Amino acid sequence: MPNIRSAKKKVRKDIKRTKHNVFYRDAIKKAITIITKLKGGEGSGEKIKKTVSLIDKAAKKKVIHKNKASRLKSRVMKLSVAKK
Repeated sequence: MPNIRSAKKKVRKDIKRTKHNVFYRDAIKKAITIITKLKGGEGSGEKIKKTVSLIDKAAKKKVIHKNKASRLKSRVMKLSVAKK
């Protein structure tokens, strides 16, 4: 455990940020798995739009790298085209 006050604060901040980042990563994974299970039916376009938005937000907040975000969005869009 850290002894210095600023180091203790950093540990608290790191824990909070880690929870935040894990939330975004899990949400992206869940959204992508839902899209892969869809068969291009009703509401699939809306789910794809929300997934792309979620990926963009994660990249903006630097939870994931911008190139990874681009790659994920490309794969999601590829899935949407393949389903039609």
